Amino acid sequence: MDNVIRRRTPAARLGRLTLYAVLILAALFYLLPLAVMLITSVKPLSEISAGTLLALPQAPTLEPWAKAWGEACTGMRCEGVGGYFFNSIAIVVPAVLISTVIGALNGYALTKWRFKGSELVFALMLFGCFIPFQVVLLPMAQTLGWLGLSSSRAGLILVHVVFGIAFTTLFFRNFYVAVPTELVSAAKLDGAGFFRIFWRILLPVSAPIIVVSVIWQFTQIWNDFLFGVAFSAHDTQPVTVALNNLVNTSTGVREYNVDMAAAMIAALPTLVVYVLAGKYFVRGLTAGSVKG
Repeated sequence: MDNVIRRRTPAARLGRLTLYAVLILAALFYLLPLAVMLITSVKPLSEISAGTLLALPQAPTLEPWAKAWGEACTGMRCEGVGGYFFNSIAIVVPAVLISTVIGALNGYALTKWRFKGSELVFALMLFGCFIPFQVVLLPMAQTLGWLGLSSSRAGLILVHVVFGIAFTTLFFRNFYVAVPTELVSAAKLDGAGFFRIFWRILLPVSAPIIVVSVIWQFTQIWNDFLFGVAFSAHDTQPVTVALNNLVNTSTGVREYNVDMAAAMIAALPTLVVYVLAGKYFVRGLTAGSVKG
C-alpha cells in the first residue's frame, strides 16, 4: 500500500515540477526590485551611468550607505536619514506595545466578559478597519491641536494607536473566542478578577496572536507615510517621509546609489521582521482561524 501511495505517475511529476517552476519564477519576480536596489546601492555613481541595471558592481563600495545615513540632503538639511530612522523607532515601539495591549484587553472583554451591546461595540470597532485614512486627516489634526500634540512624536503615537486598536481587537477577539469559557467561569467562582484572569489564563496562551499583532502593527506603522507627512514637523518626521524628501531633492547630480541605499535602510527593519518572524505570523493566523 505504501509503495502504491508513494509511486507518482509521470503526469503527477510533471505537475509538481511545473508548480515548483511557477513558484520559483514568482519568487524571482518579486525579489528582482530588491536585488536591483541592493546592487545599485553598492555601486559607484560612475558604474551606474556606464553600466546596465542588473550589472554586478566592479568596485563595490559602502560610501552610498554612509552618505545616505549621515550626509544626504532631505530638503533644506543635509543630515541623512539616520536621525529619522531613530524617530521611526521612537514612534513604532510604544505605538505597537500600547495598541497590542489595548487590543488584547478589548478582545478579552468582548469574549469573556460580555455585556449588553458588546456585539455592537465590536461591529463598530470592526468598521474602523475600513475607514480610509484620508477621511480623518482634518478631524485628527484638530484633535491633536486641542490636546497640544501637533507635530510631535506623542501625537503620531496616538494616531497610530487609535487606528491600530481596531485591527488588534479583531485579532485578539477572534483568537480568544476559541479559549474555553469554562476556564474563565471557574476562575470567577474562585474569586479571580478581571485582570487576574487575563494574566493567569488568557495571556499565557496568547503568544501566537501577540506575534501576529506585533508584526502587523510594526509593518503598518513603520511603512506609514500619510500620517507621518501630515502630523509631524521636520524634527519628528519618520524615515519614510525623509526618504521621500531625499529622493525628491533636486540639488546637484542625481545619486541613484544613495537613493537606493536610503531605501534599503528604510526597508531593512520590516525585512528583518518578516525573515525572522514571518513563519510565526502565518502560524498565529492559522491557529486563530482553526480554533475559531
